[in-house]
Amino acid sequence: MKEAPKKYMNPYLAGFFLGFVLLTTIYVTGRGLGASGAIKSLVVQTVETVAPQHAAATDYYITQKQNNPDGPLKSWLVFEVLGVIIGAFLSAVVSNRVTVKIEKGPGVKNGIRIAAAIFGGALFGFGSQLARGCTSGAALSGMAVMSFGGIITMMSIFGMAYAMAWFFRKLWINKVN
Repeated sequence: MKEAPKKYMNPYLAGFFLGFVLLTTIYVTGRGLGASGAIKSLVVQTVETVAPQHAAATDYYITQKQNNPDGPLKSWLVFEVLGVIIGAFLSAVVSNRVTVKIEKGPGVKNGIRIAAAIFGGALFGFGSQLARGCTSGAALSGMAVMSFGGIITMMSIFGMAYAMAWFFRKLWINKVN
């Protein structure tokens, strides 16, 4: 018989630990948490490997290479993201929550849900580059140091999510005949 999954951590305690990790990161590295910088490092390295002439002729790639001359494997952000992935998997194993499933409402097909997730992720990635950071970098780390931009970013993220939820809520509600 399969063991029941363990309960989730208290969200207030988890938030406290996240804040502690964030402050420790700022103290140790002088920077906050962030994931988009790791993806950017990997993309820049990929473009330099696949199309070196294009990378050498484009200001964006030249600037990124100057900011991180040793490549992505010398960037602690890459190892932060790898640690998040490995830690999440280990947490799922310990909590007996390892499974493959697609979270969706009853009226949504799997293909539509996957396409929407990819499209939304791409939009969020593009937005993180426009904002010069993802939610963890711009919002959490920004708010931790009382950055006006971080506060505006967090308010924008939650405000837009709240505004858009009304339009998409019917996709997640169980339909009763």
